Amino acid sequence: MDILCDPLDKSELELEVDERDGDEIIEGRLIGTVTGEVYPIEDGIPNLLPPDMRDN
Repeated sequence: MDILCDPLDKSELELEVDERDGDEIIEGRLIGTVTGEVYPIEDGIPNLLPPDMRDN
């Protein structure tokens, strides 16, 4: 988590966890502390693509 940042403005990200397996986060989201943009975590993989580049 220490090396991840919001790709839009390089600010910090907050982590919200929905499902965890030990130390691994399976489902959740990363939220930009400045932009408020939400980046989903699905199957343990964070999607840090900017919003206009994501498949919804």
